[in-house]
Amino acid sequence: MTGVRVREAGDSALLVELDAVIDPVINARAIAIAAAIDDERLAGVRDVVPTYRSVALHFDPLVIGVEAVRAAVERALFARPRRAQTRVIEVPVVYGGDAGPDLGEVAGRAGLAPDVVVQLHASETYRVFMLGFLPGFPYLASVDERIAAPRRAVPRLRVPAGSVGIAGRQTGIYPMESPGGWNIIGRTGVRVFDPGRVPPALFQPGDSVRFVPSPTADVALGHAVSASPSAAVNTASRSVTVVRPGLFTTVQDGGRWGHQAHGVPVSGALDNVSHRLANAALGNAPDAATLEVTLSGPEVRFDHDAKVAIAGADLQAAVDGARLPLGAAAECRAGGVLQFGERRFGARAYVAFDGGVDVPPVLGSRATHVRAGLGGYHGRALAAGDRLALGPPGGRQARAVRSPGISIAGGAKLRVLPGPQQDFFHESALDLLEGSRFVVTPNSDRMGYRLSGARLPRIEGMEMISDAAFAGGIQVPASGEPILLMADRQTTGGYPQIAVVVTADLARAGQLAPGDWVEFVRCSRAEAIDALAAQEAMFGASR
Repeated sequence: MTGVRVREAGDSALLVELDAVIDPVINARAIAIAAAIDDERLAGVRDVVPTYRSVALHFDPLVIGVEAVRAAVERALFARPRRAQTRVIEVPVVYGGDAGPDLGEVAGRAGLAPDVVVQLHASETYRVFMLGFLPGFPYLASVDERIAAPRRAVPRLRVPAGSVGIAGRQTGIYPMESPGGWNIIGRTGVRVFDPGRVPPALFQPGDSVRFVPSPTADVALGHAVSASPSAAVNTASRSVTVVRPGLFTTVQDGGRWGHQAHGVPVSGALDNVSHRLANAALGNAPDAATLEVTLSGPEVRFDHDAKVAIAGADLQAAVDGARLPLGAAAECRAGGVLQFGERRFGARAYVAFDGGVDVPPVLGSRATHVRAGLGGYHGRALAAGDRLALGPPGGRQARAVRSPGISIAGGAKLRVLPGPQQDFFHESALDLLEGSRFVVTPNSDRMGYRLSGARLPRIEGMEMISDAAFAGGIQVPASGEPILLMADRQTTGGYPQIAVVVTADLARAGQLAPGDWVEFVRCSRAEAIDALAAQEAMFGASR
């Protein structure tokens, strides 16, 4: 149909693009297409995410083929926007002062008095075009052009929950404390995101929002977002206690699929292969929660008898001084201590206990997303004194694993497919990506790896409307220095993605550390699917 393009985004996603404009009619069509695909409940489709003017489909290519997903898109293109009654949500806001530290600057830029800025901001009815950036964060438009303001040159490290900001002609509400570069003109006490609510996000694409100026007394500011329920240990449960937490240790599982349309990142183990191998050695379910240990390991005391297995990076694990080989299961008695030594290779080890780490699931997953304070143990990295419950040992047959996990030595070659935003790059950019060696910089984390090396040329003057972000996507900001998106990536982003690392190589990427090199090699979709099937064969069964 006219104005529609279906692009591949790696081997595990498609992007359905409509006209490249921010327009309520185009947005309504994107929402209708997403709803129609969602309604089919296709096995293997993990997430359907509408954006300003596109729909992202994330799927498991070993369960559903790309042609079947394309066929679902073709059927959905004829869906009409639903005529459900439009919701109008009123949001009380305290403008200015400590609640809106940038109000004066926005007013000065506009040549208006602050109270006129407030009046103009509160006089519009805004459309929720999409959710992204943070769980539940609504992208609202359009702000009166007289008070439109560019993002701050230097983003704040801390923007309080409930902050109302302006970026260009967009406005939005921060669901939780976060770094951010929007101009903060006020704050609300409305709970924008609550994982215990169905749906968890207050706003949905297509809703209308009105801001209502309110005195401080009418708005409870600085509310805390309770993203993770209590992780208290049942006294009848087996448990382990963290004596020392290591550099960065979190609870992870296979990820939080099904909620990207609400702006919730998938998260989960960066090296899902090693995570599953550690579980397999104990007879756990593949998705049982493990500890993801980064570079420097923790010290963990067994409060009760338990079994343990480790896969992934070799951080010289030992139980009561006896080395524990990667991929091997060990019996540990109450009072025993698991410790780690120097790093030999890899960046992340996965510690599995029989029965798995039994923290409460949040939105169907135990994975930790630290930036959002979601899941895991109180939504954070582990600290000394934390006590983690273990689930009951499973009934699965433990078996020897064929591999202790992914091992790399100083770097890795990662296979890629062309990304969905090729139009934003010169023809030479993909060749330059493939022909260069990059280095993972220290300014990297579970959201993404910033890479130094060649600068990839973008076409000048082309700016992208915020769109879906994909696991393994290689984003290129205006600087030309690429960013490799990882498990904690935002669900949407404003930088074009020149290529996408194939699913089978994401585990290898998860073992990279700052200072390691990375090279990218193009492959075909067929090669990517064959590699994923071969990886799955390690576990003895298909999905």
